[in-house]
Amino acid sequence: MPDQSPLTWRDGRVPVSTRFDDPYYSFDDGLAETRHVFLAGNGLPGRFRDGFRIAELGFGTGLNLLAALHLWRATAQVGTLHFTTFEAFPLSAPDMTRAQAAFPELSGIAAELAPFWQTGATDIRLGDLQFALIAGDARKTLPVWAGSADAWFLDGFSPAKNPELWGPDLLKSVAECTAPDGTAATYSAAGHIRRALADAGLEVTRSPGYGRKRHMTTALRPMPSPESPDR
Repeated sequence: MPDQSPLTWRDGRVPVSTRFDDPYYSFDDGLAETRHVFLAGNGLPGRFRDGFRIAELGFGTGLNLLAALHLWRATAQVGTLHFTTFEAFPLSAPDMTRAQAAFPELSGIAAELAPFWQTGATDIRLGDLQFALIAGDARKTLPVWAGSADAWFLDGFSPAKNPELWGPDLLKSVAECTAPDGTAATYSAAGHIRRALADAGLEVTRSPGYGRKRHMTTALRPMPSPESPDR
């Protein structure tokens, strides 16, 4: 397992990475931001189906996982949600537990998963969830990943402070690991990120952001054009 990420706490409740000098989630309402950016931004729950695959850059506190599984259960989905996350600097179990405690609505799921974090598990199987944490630098681990995703949560720290998770080569790998008609969403609306996603073959949209952020980015991998009859 890579080195764990050191942090401080803003107002005793919001974890801030000292490595990247950036909070793990919105100071205003991290859960509301996750729901707006990553869930609604990927058209969820409307696209859920048995075997739906979410992939994520930047696991952080695990908030996005909890919110996605909560939505899956709250909308009475049938089958299994697949969630794969890429993280170079995982939080310690106590820090994850403390961060997740800020969201009482998710307390049941947080308690269900807490024993796994305490043992350092990176592979979790529940009745309705298959979870995998791929540890290490995503620039190395994603290009050799054999999977693909129906929805991407691009949730690294700010591109200005964590450029490694926003480079064109890595975003090209994201596009290549996106299923046809699959999507991606991020809180960032930086022009170089939108251009990199577009250059990788995705259809990119600048959408209304959450809270004080005016804009965010969503992207779609279009379905391939049907082959002509004479080919």
